Amino acid sequence: MSDLHTKNNVHMLTNQEHPFWIKNFIDVYSQLSIENLHLLNQVYSDDVIFIDPMHRIQGIENLGEYFRALYQNLTSCQFNIQEVIVLNDEAAIYWQMTYQHAKLNKGAPIVVDGHSHIKSVQDEITYHRDYLDLGAMLYEHLPLIGSLTKWVKSKAAK
Repeated sequence: MSDLHTKNNVHMLTNQEHPFWIKNFIDVYSQLSIENLHLLNQVYSDDVIFIDPMHRIQGIENLGEYFRALYQNLTSCQFNIQEVIVLNDEAAIYWQMTYQHAKLNKGAPIVVDGHSHIKSVQDEITYHRDYLDLGAMLYEHLPLIGSLTKWVKSKAAK
């Protein structure tokens, strides 16, 4: 059996065949913590564009500051990479994030599914956009707002 699979003309590579920049991205995110945020410099270009549901950030220094602020109050944060689809110098990475924050969900773990669209030039990521449900990640776990968010979602589903 080959390590290269084709689905609708998109090549999906198994781990053994991922380009260096994908392997590096997965490796860094699998060990990322407040103590080693300097590893971001090994993944991203100096002028990286990073977008998530709350922010648009440009530049590796700004991205480092953003991650420091995010990780500062977390008890833990782990990424489980579930699927990677690579096409030339772009990839879609599907992941599950499990994190803990003392002020959210009574400090219990929160699990969020999401995916990232990343682009690379010369083995450095120049573009990273995260897609995830911000309600499931944050709003549902805040006092008062959480109940309201869950109520709105339940009404929208009917």
